[in-house]
Amino acid sequence: MRISILTINIWNRSGPWEERRELLRAGIAALNPDIIGMQEVMSDGVHTLAHEATEGLGYGIVYGEAKPLGGGISFGNAALSRWPITTVGLVQLPEAGTDEQRSLLMTEIATPSGALPFCVTHLAWRMNHGFVREAQVKAISAAIERHEPMRETRLPLVMVGDFNARPEATEIRFLTGLHALDAESMSLLDAFDVCGQGPGFTYDAEKNPHAASMNEPPRRIDYVFLRGPDEWHRGRVTSARVVLDEVRGEVAPSDHFGVFAELDL
Repeated sequence: MRISILTINIWNRSGPWEERRELLRAGIAALNPDIIGMQEVMSDGVHTLAHEATEGLGYGIVYGEAKPLGGGISFGNAALSRWPITTVGLVQLPEAGTDEQRSLLMTEIATPSGALPFCVTHLAWRMNHGFVREAQVKAISAAIERHEPMRETRLPLVMVGDFNARPEATEIRFLTGLHALDAESMSLLDAFDVCGQGPGFTYDAEKNPHAASMNEPPRRIDYVFLRGPDEWHRGRVTSARVVLDEVRGEVAPSDHFGVFAELDL
């Protein structure tokens, strides 16, 4: 079965939200992904920005809080699917002595070909906080190891998010099996690394007016990861590209660009 996955950090309500929301909705409608992971989603406990950004597009939505903002509002991640989301779990990630409250949203989606483990996360953002992200990816690995059932009875796990780290960073190399932390590592495929073209920058102050104020170099920091291929020959990336990168006047859908990938499971 081929499925399409989108990840996008929607930048909460920052900037011209009403205009950005319309660009997000139009872009998502055009891409028509089966499953979406969103980061920097705000919620009042009932309604979320994920609902606003996809109104009328037919997605089921679950939300996982990362931190409260006060006044009944919180900030976190969301998973959206055209198929039923049957299981939802939430794991708080370590702050490593900082104020970086982050979480891992763990779901299971009932696709036509079986149960798909689908995770959404958003790691610490400061460029000098690689040590925090290292602690966070170790916690993610442990959570997946604890909660992921026998893989033979499930499709290969998919994890998406804003990891705030370049592909060469230790925390990303840990996820892709290229670097060990405390004698442990994961082995996930980076979809863009497998099939993407060009640098794949998703945070680009040179092209995105909403990223310009940070004065940071262009970076690829948003990912679609896939566990595969496994011993049952499931899990292959067939395409990956940067999306939601249109700028109309001075307005883009977000301060991040998204990543869209097609996977054979």
